[in-house]
Amino acid sequence: MLFGSLLLLLLLPHTIIEADTDEDLLTQSTEQVIEPRYRIVLNEWENMDLDGTAPFERAVPPSSFEQADDLQLLPESDSFGYDDRVLYWHNNETVEFEVEVDQTGLYEIGFDYYPLGEMIMPIEGAIQVNGEFPFFESRRIVFPVNWENESDEFEADRFGNDIIPGQDPIQSWEQLKVEDSNHLHSRSLQYYLEEGTNTISLSNLRGELLIGNAYITSPEEVLEYEEYISQTDGSEVIDSLHVYEAEYPSYKNSSYVRPVATHDPSAVPYDSRNLLLNTFGGESWTESGQSATWEITVEESGFYYLSLKALQNHSSGAPVFRTIYINGSLPFEEAEQYRFRNSSSWYNETIGDEAGEPYLFYLDEGTNTVTLIADASPVERVLFTIDEVMSGMEELSLSIRKLTGNQLDANRDWNLSEYIEGVDDLLLEWADMLEDEADYLGGLTTGDDSTDIVTLQIAADRLRTLAKNPDEIPGRLTELSEGSNSVAQLLGNLIMEVQEQPLLLDRIYVHGEETLPDPEAGMWTKFTSSVTRFFQSFTSENLATTNVEDDVVDVWINRPRQYVDLLQNMLDQNFTPETGIEVKLSIMPEEQKLVLASAANTQPDLALGISNWLPYELAIRGAAVDLREFDDFNEVGNQFAPGAFLPLIVDDGIYGLPETQDFFVQYYRRDIMNYLDIPIPDTWNDVVSILPELQRYGLNYYTPIAGAVAFKPFQTTAPYIYQFGGDLYQEDGIGAAIDSEDALRGIQFMTDLNTIYSAPLQVPNFYNHFRYSTLPIGIGSFSEYVQLTAAAPEISGWWDISPHPGVEEEDGSVTRWSTGSAQTSMVFDGSGKTDEAWEVLKWWMDTETQTEFANSLLTLYGPEYMWNTANLDSFAQLPWPEEHKETILEQWEHLREVPKTPYAYMVEREISNVWNKVVFEGENARSAVDDSMVTIDREMRRKLEEFGYMENGRVVRPYTIPTIDMVEGWLESDG
Repeated sequence: MLFGSLLLLLLLPHTIIEADTDEDLLTQSTEQVIEPRYRIVLNEWENMDLDGTAPFERAVPPSSFEQADDLQLLPESDSFGYDDRVLYWHNNETVEFEVEVDQTGLYEIGFDYYPLGEMIMPIEGAIQVNGEFPFFESRRIVFPVNWENESDEFEADRFGNDIIPGQDPIQSWEQLKVEDSNHLHSRSLQYYLEEGTNTISLSNLRGELLIGNAYITSPEEVLEYEEYISQTDGSEVIDSLHVYEAEYPSYKNSSYVRPVATHDPSAVPYDSRNLLLNTFGGESWTESGQSATWEITVEESGFYYLSLKALQNHSSGAPVFRTIYINGSLPFEEAEQYRFRNSSSWYNETIGDEAGEPYLFYLDEGTNTVTLIADASPVERVLFTIDEVMSGMEELSLSIRKLTGNQLDANRDWNLSEYIEGVDDLLLEWADMLEDEADYLGGLTTGDDSTDIVTLQIAADRLRTLAKNPDEIPGRLTELSEGSNSVAQLLGNLIMEVQEQPLLLDRIYVHGEETLPDPEAGMWTKFTSSVTRFFQSFTSENLATTNVEDDVVDVWINRPRQYVDLLQNMLDQNFTPETGIEVKLSIMPEEQKLVLASAANTQPDLALGISNWLPYELAIRGAAVDLREFDDFNEVGNQFAPGAFLPLIVDDGIYGLPETQDFFVQYYRRDIMNYLDIPIPDTWNDVVSILPELQRYGLNYYTPIAGAVAFKPFQTTAPYIYQFGGDLYQEDGIGAAIDSEDALRGIQFMTDLNTIYSAPLQVPNFYNHFRYSTLPIGIGSFSEYVQLTAAAPEISGWWDISPHPGVEEEDGSVTRWSTGSAQTSMVFDGSGKTDEAWEVLKWWMDTETQTEFANSLLTLYGPEYMWNTANLDSFAQLPWPEEHKETILEQWEHLREVPKTPYAYMVEREISNVWNKVVFEGENARSAVDDSMVTIDREMRRKLEEFGYMENGRVVRPYTIPTIDMVEGWLESDG
């Protein structure tokens, strides 16, 4: 079957064709950029004529590692009790060791290790065998860090609700058998070693640790349940009942798997008024591989039953899975991939077989450990199939776009079957594959349909519909791969959904034949609790915006509850005891309420987390405090990038502080770019020079303009104008300046990228295309950084960032101006507590506070809660990769946000209109700009008259356009 010139698969493993001519591109066999998945390679190895590997274990001490110098090899005195020399492993270092095996076969690799450093972000490495990555999963190996609560008791906040305790990493020697970092394979990874000497390389990707011995062992045999029981024949079932509250694990391998407050009378303990941390896991315990361990103490050695009071009401309706370890080992095969059914109510799950016969677990007298590991490995085959189908669909779509020239005429018919033979059979084959996986999932759910099964069936039905009329596919690509409701979108969403493994636990029972307590509270208890809570809701304090006492600083914050709870606790524990100033935080229902509250004179004293345009809008109406009036403003202001203040300025006043800060940097896939030998561009000229080579392989370069829809905001357009030396406004503020020669050059290049150089016109989600390699390079923001860090572990260590491309000047420097404002904060005028509000704001934006807040968010809630503080000193201290922080801080030196004017919205809209006219209608750029200038001028005069800068068409008061030089001068002179 021929699929045009597609050269890159959508999902890993990716393939690239190396060719010199168009004919070669169509016919030459593929070479891999990224190795095939472990599933494929393991299957090939197992089909080889290999004798079973005899029991084998060999330890290699660090002193035998090659490329390990005296600086890396630490003496025994610095080994933290390892009783031998150890290796200090960090900073992208690679070490090698040789191992000789007696027999060709499959082996497991392990390490003794001691974690060091911040440990908030994962410690990652990569393993090569004899100079090659044997499979893709070997490119990322995670060294887990165990965490424990700072305190064994939960403290209460000002409302009487339990506070999630801080987390401390446990620094101790651990042993790891190398596993798939996504934990989609239930057993340790196996490596093929030839008889004789083999070289194993361990490369550092992120983090630091000490390494002790490396181990090469034959795969471990796991007993079946009957064998397990027979090994301890003669032991009896101990008659006892031990109850453990699940919210108190001894440790877990993820800091953000946490106790949960469940306001349900069936949970123990329960309080109708206050939120108690009375359960464990839930939505914080969804990622495969996350584990929690509880210590269990029994008075007598023998067999016990293990039961869990669980709630598993995942919205998909699918079951979830856990693997159960006893005292650090898998006791028997049946304890692997154990299924927890979906239920809307609590139930006691006694671990047992499908017939309901409970399993017995042998426990020693004294302290034992029970570990539960989230396990998505039962759905690994489903994910693999979805990947395969999505790869094929992207291949087909790219072939069709090349065939049609990406310019579809609704009045033109295509005989697609003549150009792409067998396309209907291919669609039907994909439909069959998806239906097979739907049947497989049906077996896991024991007959109850889940939304995952329904999604697979819908996708299969749509493929069959398209297969009926394959010649119509060019006009129906939105149904196949490009629309928000396409088959590709359905499957893409399902990839994330099907991996989630949430499980909420209330209690753990270790028992004999005793009857367990009922998991659900009685109907009368539930009814009385509901009534009590209803009446208490009228008197209980919460985070709603309400009137506060005169001596309390009223702060409205536009952030989710997790952020507000954490900040309120920090204020109560640190700020108020030090200053004596009481602070009450309230969650802002919506930003527009600030404008209404200001008009009604019910505004707060301080607002946090608001959009960067709000301080200007309120300040120009006299509702905000000029922060330059405070004597220590320059000391505070120098913590931020000067360009971030520009939208917060009215005349000579600064009416807000940057709180968080975005960044636009260049993201690139190192693996793809290195394989294709394409240099990473530094300037726009460099970008233009690599575009033909990228496009030759069906790839492209992403710009934020493609991520916007019909309207292109300033953050996507202003950088081009600034980088080419233009400006948006006249120096006196009376009118736009987008018709200047420099501004026109920027606008022309901005449109040329799409009209001449064929950069993508629309990309709904750069993250997905970057992750799946169809857009291996482009300009992204903080949002992409969080997504790639938190939700793309399979390419961790194989992507990087560099500064935003810019325009090279005559002296060789590069102008890289880009926008970057995110959220901001402001003090309200007229509240009577401006000094106290300023003290709160100073404390909040202080380096120490911002660093503590950022680290606490990451530790308690995970990488999706990365905090992009605008405080430059604090940002430099965050536990992000050092090389990434350096790049972002370098780009922030070129931060130039767009100043606000009363008519800024019209300038923004008209630049967007110019782009649309030039790109879609083929209009001349200068002509389009001239037309827009007329519209802007008309609106400018109307708005400047409204705010008293013009009268009857004459300027009566100058309007100052702030500049970075102006801000820097203020910060130097104030105070």
